[in-house]
Amino acid sequence: MAFKADVSRRTFLKSLAAGAGAVSVPAALTGCFGDDDENRDLTVFVFGHGVASGDPLADRVIIWTRVTPSEEEGTEAQVAWAVATDEAMDNVVASGTVYTDSSRDFTVKVDVTGLSADTTYYYQFAGKDNAASAVGQTRTLPQGDVSSVKLAVCSCANYPAGMFNVYREMANSDAQAVVHLGDYIYEYGANTYPTADAQVRNPDPEVEVLNLEQYRARYAQYRSDVDLQLVHQKKPFICVWDDHELANDTWKNGAQNHNDGEGEFADRKAAAIQAYHEWLPIRTGSDSAKIWRTFAFGNLVNLVMMDTRMYARDEALSYSDYITESGIDTASFQAALADTSRGLLGAEQQQFVIGSIFDSNATWQVLGQQVLMGRIFVPTELLVGLGEIEALISAGADASTKQGEVASLLSTLATIKGRILAGDPTVTSEEKARVESTAPYNLDAWDGYFPAREAILRRAQYFNLNLVVLAGDTHNAWASDLYVADDTGAVQRDSGSVGVEFATAGVTSPGFEKYVGFGSNTAMQAGFETAVTTLVDDLKYLNSANRGYMLVEFTEEASTCEWRFVDTIESRTYAELTSATKRMKVKPGSGNRTLKNVSLV
Repeated sequence: MAFKADVSRRTFLKSLAAGAGAVSVPAALTGCFGDDDENRDLTVFVFGHGVASGDPLADRVIIWTRVTPSEEEGTEAQVAWAVATDEAMDNVVASGTVYTDSSRDFTVKVDVTGLSADTTYYYQFAGKDNAASAVGQTRTLPQGDVSSVKLAVCSCANYPAGMFNVYREMANSDAQAVVHLGDYIYEYGANTYPTADAQVRNPDPEVEVLNLEQYRARYAQYRSDVDLQLVHQKKPFICVWDDHELANDTWKNGAQNHNDGEGEFADRKAAAIQAYHEWLPIRTGSDSAKIWRTFAFGNLVNLVMMDTRMYARDEALSYSDYITESGIDTASFQAALADTSRGLLGAEQQQFVIGSIFDSNATWQVLGQQVLMGRIFVPTELLVGLGEIEALISAGADASTKQGEVASLLSTLATIKGRILAGDPTVTSEEKARVESTAPYNLDAWDGYFPAREAILRRAQYFNLNLVVLAGDTHNAWASDLYVADDTGAVQRDSGSVGVEFATAGVTSPGFEKYVGFGSNTAMQAGFETAVTTLVDDLKYLNSANRGYMLVEFTEEASTCEWRFVDTIESRTYAELTSATKRMKVKPGSGNRTLKNVSLV
């Protein structure tokens, strides 16, 4: 056995350890090392990226860390681990040693088995050279009768866009686990998204990430953030990816942000998937591209995590493909939208999801996935205006004039819709046509994959399930009632709501305040949100400007979502934005599955 540990390297590692908050090695871990490493070329190391746990089940949980070695090439790191029932790590219930090397970027994942259900555990890692990680805290899932489950739900954490204050809030919440719905990292280079004027801190590397080395470096930067380290240290994570773990608007064979000269997409996709499994505390199966799986919280919650992005998604439709000299070719567009050969989940995953909710007897069937399932249909003339704003912003042009025009149009259309809802007899047929001629706002969401959505909602209705959908992706907070539609797309509200959707704001990624242009003007924000919720049927709540997360609680009596926000992401000095807190709930049972506001008092 040869330790790569000369004086200069030790000095280097000690300096890293000081920055990472070095701790002493407990006796429980020093006893883990054996003498089976005589022929191995071992390196000394420190723990520079914290600890994490994830994919908890009733009898097991993944624990994770990464070591920063003194020498990478041709070496291994021997890492001891232990799990205990106390934070002092005295009552150890499981322990062992593992080896890691550059083939897995010196990350360590252990699937600790033989644990007790609904139990808080502590875990720690160590090396022979007196390196020790922080002590992490995790919890196994409950079995049988369960009175309450609390989940912190988040997505869309863009490192250059701001500080991870939302993660600190989640770490200090009373959630039992974190559900991360994707966009854990972003692939862009510096001054791209966000642009230079809005960038708070620089990405590493400063170029767009395309290969395995670059994806690993990007994860390493994110995991150096103290607030992300804290929430991982204190809560088990249940994760899925969205598009930016690979590239913007990813589908199975390509992405909007994968261009000529950037190599083969399949190679980039494989690199992104490998880095994700190395750096996230997710249970890796024989096919790492398949990440759909279930988590049973006793007889109360059946959480089904889904992949609507990388594995089977067909390319999203684009309105630009259906524009003719006389306008949009509506017939061709509607035919494409209803095409059952276009998929979002793929047959294998769809069968898994439907089978999982059918086989479960839990009170709540919860789908954890990336994109909005609620119908966000807006008047077509508004859709055109929003598209013009997007084109101007994408071209780096000044969009302020068009943003003002669209704001005025939005107000006009919402006023007309309000008059219709109030039964105003003076509404003209032309006015009525303006607000009733609608189209999907976002073809990248379930709105662009109509048959796939109906396959889920119709089964939930047929099985009489209490369905709650969790979504991320948009950077804004939403809540919608979910209804089935017939084959023509007509929504069947008379048959009652199938369930609800709770969608989380982003951790740092900007929302409508940047896109529509109202910025920090709270009066304009309120007006925008009121107008949109008036125009969009079944949309019950929208927060269009604040960064935050959702705390979702499930009981036998109700599912309650509380949207929580921070007042800034531009500095690590911040406060909870309590004035923006929103709480809504839904009750189980046929006839009850519609959203209601809940007082915060």
